[in-house]
Amino acid sequence: MFRKVLIGNRGEIATRIIWACKELGVKTVAVHSDVDRDSLHVRFADEAVCIGPAQASKSYLNIPALISAAELKNVDAIHPGYGFLSENAHFAEVCRACNIKFIGPSPQVIRLMGDKAEARRAMQSVGVPVTPGFDGIIEDEQEAVRRAESIGYPVIIKASAGGGGRGMRVVRNRDDVIAALPAAQQEAQLAFGNSTVYLEKYVESARHIEIQVLGDEQGNVIHLGERECSVQRRHQKLLEESPSPAVSPELRRKMGEVAVKACREIGYYSAGTIEFLLESGSEFYFMEMNTRIQVEHGVTEMVTGTDLVREQILIAAGEKMELLQEDIGFSGHSIECRINAESPRTFAPSPGLITAFNLPGGPGVRVDTAAFTGLFVPPYYDSLIAKVMVQHGTRDLAIRRMQRALDATIVEGIETSVPIHQRILADQDFVAGNVTTRFMDRFAKGSREGRAQHGG
Repeated sequence: MFRKVLIGNRGEIATRIIWACKELGVKTVAVHSDVDRDSLHVRFADEAVCIGPAQASKSYLNIPALISAAELKNVDAIHPGYGFLSENAHFAEVCRACNIKFIGPSPQVIRLMGDKAEARRAMQSVGVPVTPGFDGIIEDEQEAVRRAESIGYPVIIKASAGGGGRGMRVVRNRDDVIAALPAAQQEAQLAFGNSTVYLEKYVESARHIEIQVLGDEQGNVIHLGERECSVQRRHQKLLEESPSPAVSPELRRKMGEVAVKACREIGYYSAGTIEFLLESGSEFYFMEMNTRIQVEHGVTEMVTGTDLVREQILIAAGEKMELLQEDIGFSGHSIECRINAESPRTFAPSPGLITAFNLPGGPGVRVDTAAFTGLFVPPYYDSLIAKVMVQHGTRDLAIRRMQRALDATIVEGIETSVPIHQRILADQDFVAGNVTTRFMDRFAKGSREGRAQHGG
């Protein structure tokens, strides 16, 4: 087992990793930018190192600074969390060259799955269904139009190196392609340093379903069921749940087997997620693979009783997984609401000083956060400040439990997404489980019409 782990991240995921390390008896080193000096992950870690100024490019994305901190503190491994360098193959290679264990999959697999077009081809080669599309390089607008028309509108332009909705545009005709292509390429270049994009069929009214996997370096792979991630705005998830109200035990088994087979074929180890579009109740298509722990991993932990971060660390330390597929059971239903520092009306970021902060409690409630009264939420990073999660025996009971948990969530001094979650949980379609990736489009339209009727 590792003696000391550096956590190459901040916020709630950094504290989450610290808890897992403490339970394993592993010392921790926090890194932080100068504006995060008083953050909870710095307070709770055994040691801390400042790695640069506020800008992520000069701190949390600064590979030399992270490696210098790791060598200074003589750590055995680095856990990247999610975001920042968690899916950066070069960073994983640098860790390996410095004899520091990267807590994640191999650099080769990160690179393969990080190129979305290459990932599609790899999945096709092992029999995983993918949406119709063109995986080659789009040279110019004329080729983009030609490829889009051969696929059939609507088509989605995606960044090959992308994720999180950046470099992504839905196009419905020739004019849309011409207008959207340069914008998608520019956004991809700014976000990922790579302007390459590819095209695939845009599946209307599909569900976003992801399968959680775990694999060890001895070739053992299991899945831990699915998460429903269809409630999202501009491809950014807002609320997740497990299990999906649309996935039967038979479909879960089928999707899980496909995910496990794919991981075995590409030599995947660590925690990971294979994301699918689910259409017409039973047809599913590969979208992408996330080669890291997910923001929403907690809902899977709640319904399976498995500590995914602990498993990640043990796998990275060379341990053989003790879990077998038949050991994985599912208990009740779990929901997560992402509490972001942003306007619930415009979704604009809302940085500032938290003047009051109260967390919900009671049976079946979990909150992952690094926020507290007196924290200044900086404008430089992702706006997520807390994840409120609940678990109960049925989906209806879980919804009610989440409603009362949100009622007890108090954040003053800044705006948060709590009100939008309260409205989502009361929405008839959501309560009925009738959600697709278009849910928030319809929901937002209804909210605007309602405000207009009431003079809002």
